[in-house]
Order: sequence, then C-alpha cells, then structure tokens
Amino acid sequence: MYPGVYRGGWLMRVAVLTPELDGAYGWTRYALDLSHVLVDQGIEIIALTQPQPSLAEDISWIADVRPVLPHLVPPTGSFLLRSLASALRVRRAVSDCDLLHVIAEPYTPLAMFAAGSRPVVVTAHGTYVPKTSQRRFVGMLYRWAYRRAHLIAVSNYTAEQVQAALPGIPVTVIRNGVHFARFQQPALVPAKAGPTILASGAVKPRKGLHVLIDAMAQVRDSIPNVQLIITGRQDDPGYLAQLQDQIAALQLVQNVHLLGQIPEHELLGWYQHADVFALPTLNIGEKFEGFGLVFLEASACGLPVIGTMGSGVQEAIIDGTTGLLVPQNDVPALADAITCLLRDKTRREQMGVAGRDYARSQDWSAVAVRVFSLYQQLCT
Repeated sequence: MYPGVYRGGWLMRVAVLTPELDGAYGWTRYALDLSHVLVDQGIEIIALTQPQPSLAEDISWIADVRPVLPHLVPPTGSFLLRSLASALRVRRAVSDCDLLHVIAEPYTPLAMFAAGSRPVVVTAHGTYVPKTSQRRFVGMLYRWAYRRAHLIAVSNYTAEQVQAALPGIPVTVIRNGVHFARFQQPALVPAKAGPTILASGAVKPRKGLHVLIDAMAQVRDSIPNVQLIITGRQDDPGYLAQLQDQIAALQLVQNVHLLGQIPEHELLGWYQHADVFALPTLNIGEKFEGFGLVFLEASACGLPVIGTMGSGVQEAIIDGTTGLLVPQNDVPALADAITCLLRDKTRREQMGVAGRDYARSQDWSAVAVRVFSLYQQLCT
C-alpha cells in the first residue's frame, strides 16, 4: 500500500530494473533520466542491475545499486532460464520497495515472479514488447507477464503496436522527455568544415545510416563541401564495415565521418553548432523506432530535424514546423529535404525556434509528474 511520507521524508521507494546505468544506450539513458526527476517528486530510487554494471560518473540521486539481475547486455544465451533462476534473489532485493518499474522489457517475467503483491510498471520503448509476446515457445510467459503489469508506451505508435500484439491490453502513453536545461549550456564549437548534418544513435541498420549516406552523395553534388557527422555506439562490426565500404565507393571520405561514441560535452557541441539533424530510421521486420529521443535533444538545441514517417518518430517531430518527415527508404526525398534546409537559413532558424519551444514542453519534469501520478494510482 502507498505509505505516505516515511523513510526520512521519501513518499515511496521504487526499484528500477535496468541492465546498467551508464546512459550509453536507450534503456540506461531512460533509467537515468527518469530516476533523476522522480527523486524531485519524493521517490527514493533503488536500481537493480546486472552484475558489474557500467555506471555514469554521477548517479548520486540513486539511493542504492543492487546488481542482482541476470546479464542482459550484451546478449547471451538462455536469458529467460537465467531470469527465472534469479527470481528468489531479486525478490529478496525488492523486499523493502513499494513498486517495481521495468525499464528493460525482457526483465518483465522476472519482475512479476519477484514482485509478489507489489505493482509492476513496464515501459514499452518500441520493439521488445510486441516481439517477445509473439515468440513461439516463451511468448505465453511474456504475454502473461505483460498482462499482469501496467504498461507505459513512449508514443502512440508504440502503444498501437503493443495493442496489436496483445489485444485489449490497457496502455498508458507517456512520451519520452528531454532535460531541456542541459542542452542550453554552452559547449565548445567543434571543428566544422562546411554545412553540417548531424546523425546520432547506435550504428545499426534500423537507424537507416546507409540510406543517409546514399542521400549524402546526392547532396554533395549540389553542396560539395557538405559534411555528415555520425556519432553513436558501433556494436555491429558487420554493418560498420558496410558503411565504410559505402563511403569509399561513393567517394565520400572527405564528407562523411564516423566518430563513434563521443563524450556528452562533445555531442552537445555538435548539437548546438551543426546545421541540420537527420536520422532516417527504418522499420525492419518487427523492429521499429519507438519514439526517437535524439530528435527532441536536437530540437532543444535549436536544430531543425529530419526523420521518417511510419514510426514513433512522428511524435518527436512536428512536420513542417520543427522539422521534416520523409518516407522510409526514400533516398531522393531525404536528399531533397537536407538540401532544402541547408539552402534556406531563414527556414532553419524558424524551425529551430519552434523546436526549442516543443522540446521545452516535453521536459522530463513534466514526464515525472505523470509517472508519479501513475505510481500513486497503483499503490493506493
């Protein structure tokens, strides 16, 4: 039961289930951002992680880190069996918590077995809930777990995909937020060599970087000194090699730069001083972009953004106002959108102003109020 004020002034103690706390990829970034603002709502945060988790330099707002979860990232075999085997250990670890919030969806069955009578919240970020619920042999267990939990979807598009896989399941849509103030801090000017497009995100096929590089060849024909900066984790060596070969074949070595994962202050510099942000994400099989936080981050820096239709990205971009939406896998449309914005400074500035206003309205503080309200409903 929701206990009211207790434990040194905290209103509630919540266990968040996340592989790590380094902010290097979607689950961990969400865990850090959400937990930080929930503390301001009077919630004490206990982080449950996999063994030897990577941690951000500052996680001072988290009351305790308990590395009791089975290893999830990078993926290894027999995950579900290892999850069930750890249920008793996790149950003991959450014995002093009021509610469990699953950030990484594969942990949901484990959370349900460990929670006892405590409520469980699961954030559906995109692909994983529909994907795991449809698996041939273990799907029944995931469906049971998802239906016993309360689901948050980070976009209306994600909610629709979840409900298509799990008909009739209730879903609360609470979009991802952005720490608006963080992106207003001045950063060093990076070494720009011409009109610059920024793309940031994990280097994997679903991000559509091969489409963006093809489009760059067309943009380069009209803007010879155009530059594309690509930042993000490079965990798929096969795809990385494909992109490198593509860059060489299109003679874009002087125009396209794969920087890998860079420090946050360097990324902020590119956000603030690039001319356009573009990431043409793709739906590949059952995989899709659940929201697209990077678009909000770019907008918070006053950067016009270009994304694709047919995914949660449509809710991160106001088409024609904060940026442009183009069809997926449409190289000419993407090249035209980039060229149009690079050639029209006034329009870029107008979209930048509108983007800042939109990002400000999506600050994580507003998200925290909605999540805390949900917690209160479930615990009373």
